[in-house]
Amino acid sequence: MTTSDLDTTTHTDPASSTDTATDPVPLDPAAVEAFAQQVAGLITGGAATAMMVVGDRLGLYAELAQSGAVTSEQLASRTGCTERHLREWLAQQAATGILEHDPAHRTFRLPPERAAVLAGDESPASLIGAAPIVTGMHRGLDRLVDAYRTGAGIPWGEQDETVFEAIERFFGTAYRSFLLPQWLPALDGVAEKLTRGADVLDVGCGRAAPLLLMAQAFPASRFHGIDLHAGSVAVARERIADAGLTDRVEVEVSSCLDYPQRGYDLITFYDVLHDLGDPTAAAAYAREALASDGTVMVVEERAGDDLAETLRTVPMAALNYAASAFLCTPNSLSQPGAVALGSQAGARAVSQVLADAGFTRVRRAVDSPFHTVLEARL
Repeated sequence: MTTSDLDTTTHTDPASSTDTATDPVPLDPAAVEAFAQQVAGLITGGAATAMMVVGDRLGLYAELAQSGAVTSEQLASRTGCTERHLREWLAQQAATGILEHDPAHRTFRLPPERAAVLAGDESPASLIGAAPIVTGMHRGLDRLVDAYRTGAGIPWGEQDETVFEAIERFFGTAYRSFLLPQWLPALDGVAEKLTRGADVLDVGCGRAAPLLLMAQAFPASRFHGIDLHAGSVAVARERIADAGLTDRVEVEVSSCLDYPQRGYDLITFYDVLHDLGDPTAAAAYAREALASDGTVMVVEERAGDDLAETLRTVPMAALNYAASAFLCTPNSLSQPGAVALGSQAGARAVSQVLADAGFTRVRRAVDSPFHTVLEARL
């Protein structure tokens, strides 16, 4: 569609006209066209995300990363997929600029720099794990629309299963890349305690990705996890058993306000404090559960201290706000307190939550590409 197809003049409803009505205001055709192209790009991005999920689940990106330039027939032979389906998928990937296309040889290629982002979860630059989040959002649209009208919340455990998969994969990449080499060493004396042997609790442990990383790195310490979602706890137990760590790692279904207050050396909140109905109450409960020289580590999505700063400084702000609107805010609104801090609250707001909970020492310990780590002590 071009601006020649558009009637770019606003019209006044005769039935509502008054003597003070102004003449119709002409629109700027170039501005209309530019914004139409922008919206078309956004819609295309949504469609491309669905195709990325296809490529991920069928192992197409992984194969392309290994094979170099291939035809649709060659890719079909190597993956066991049907050639006609692949031919269309490859064309779409070339149209989005993900794959390079050589028309002379009818081949498609995934350059290594792009493979680092799409071909697996191990690269620090990997984003492919986030793609199913969009799938889960679309499956939950009807309920979210109803929630906007009624004010109801949506508990985390009632989201689509693809959301759990995507959150574990996407955040797992960040945890593997930064938790051991950067985040824990940035905390005052915590890595040393863990090496000697410490008692650790993870609030909102999900499927236990960070718990397992810490347990494998610090064999002298014991680790405990709690989460309200029984399904995630069940998966976490499987992960712990598979890793052979049931003697030192345990997870339970529990809320952030009723676990045993046993004097933990470290309590962690990985991408979860903003999801809670009452973050201040949860932090205050954690304060009471700490040993006298204990530490609370809060990992939150990186954001500015207000909307303008976030829009200016966070490249993934649009995705982060979408996830907050679909997942984080509805989850908080489903719980007592319903504070709905949101995943983009920013370090200043989260630091204030910790101060209001009674922590006397709160500092911003370290930033990584997607996260900010806060340290709170008694």
